[in-house]
Amino acid sequence: MAYLDLPSHRLHYRIDGDQSGKPWLLFCNSLGTDLSMWDAQVDDLSPHFRVLRYDRRGHGRSSAPPPRYGLSDLGEDVIALMDGLGIEKTHFCGLSIGGLTGQWLGVQAGKRLDRIVLCATAARIGTAEGWAARIDSVRAGGLAALTAATAERWFSPAFADSHRETVDRVIESFAATSTDGYIGGCSALAGADLREEIAEIANPLLAISGEGDPVCPSADLENIAARVKRGRHQSLPGRHIVNIESAALFNAALLEFLAA
Repeated sequence: MAYLDLPSHRLHYRIDGDQSGKPWLLFCNSLGTDLSMWDAQVDDLSPHFRVLRYDRRGHGRSSAPPPRYGLSDLGEDVIALMDGLGIEKTHFCGLSIGGLTGQWLGVQAGKRLDRIVLCATAARIGTAEGWAARIDSVRAGGLAALTAATAERWFSPAFADSHRETVDRVIESFAATSTDGYIGGCSALAGADLREEIAEIANPLLAISGEGDPVCPSADLENIAARVKRGRHQSLPGRHIVNIESAALFNAALLEFLAA
């Protein structure tokens, strides 16, 4: 296992693919998941890229500094990881809060990124009041009480019925997330609003939505694509975790966009 030690926490990461000079592709996971959420992408993408995945602070095998976290903390973790591995520039793909992290990076450190893929996200996800209520719920009952509702938001009934083992693995990862890490992520979402700033993003950008996503509907991704300087939108079948539900189509979309 590979770790980067930072002053307040350590980040667990993994690199897949041939290391002989291919471009980097960094994946950033959603709230309540670990780097395994990108397993369905590795086989198709790693022949073309050096694929870097990591567990966000407080998720997976990364440690959890005490909350609150801000979106800038999550973005600076990415920059620290790149610096620690000697990566000057990378393609970026993030989903949900990972997509918000990508937007922050596009605004604050766009020169460190090449092409950006934002999936099932928005420039503002939910409301401060809603995230405060989620934090209160997790403090009172932990994450286990949220698993059924989370599975329903993340996957369509048809996919859940036909891919039960896959869905169960993702939801087990959700339930195993550090409470501090999850609450910290909620606090970052509560304060994140990039609706004005994303107009500054000049990188080529692909926004991918899940057609049935109740968390970040297609209109949110269409808005991002319209607001940035060089954006386009693509919708795929599925709900919030669209990279798993439509893995083959998702991978094809990434390969086409990143090779352009």
